[in-house]
Amino acid sequence: MTDNYLWKDKKHHLWFPISFTTYYIEDDRLMIREGFFNTTLDETLLYRIVDLTFRQTLAGKIFGTGDIILKTKVDATPEITLRNIKRPMEVRRLLSQTIEECRQSRNVVGKEFYGGPSHEHEHVDADDDGCCDIDHRPM
Repeated sequence: MTDNYLWKDKKHHLWFPISFTTYYIEDDRLMIREGFFNTTLDETLLYRIVDLTFRQTLAGKIFGTGDIILKTKVDATPEITLRNIKRPMEVRRLLSQTIEECRQSRNVVGKEFYGGPSHEHEHVDADDDGCCDIDHRPM
C-alpha cells in the first residue's frame, strides 16, 4: 500500500497522536480507520460533504488541536467528526478547497444536495408549436 495521501492525521490526546483512529484523504475520499484488533474503515466521497464546522476548546488552542464536523449527504453517516486533529484550521481550508474541486470535476451542483425542485411536482404544458414549458407549481 502506497502513502499517496493528500492529508493524513491521527486523533490526538493533548498533543500526542496516540490513538487507533487515523483520518486521511485519498482519491477524492475521506477515509477513517479505527481500531486495533478489530478495524473499521469508513469511506465518504468528498463531493457528498455539504457543510464544515470548526470547533476548538481552550485545551485545543493550547495544544494546537481541534475538531472538524462534517455534514454529509449520506444516509449511513450524516455527520462525521474528525476529533482532535492537529492544525485544524489548515485542514478545514484544505477540505473545503478539495471538496469544491471534487464537485467541479464531477459537475455536481448544489441543487442535487440541497433539495432543488423535484420532478414529481412539475407540470408540463405543450405550446401550439409542440415546445414544452415546465411549471414548478405544486399540483
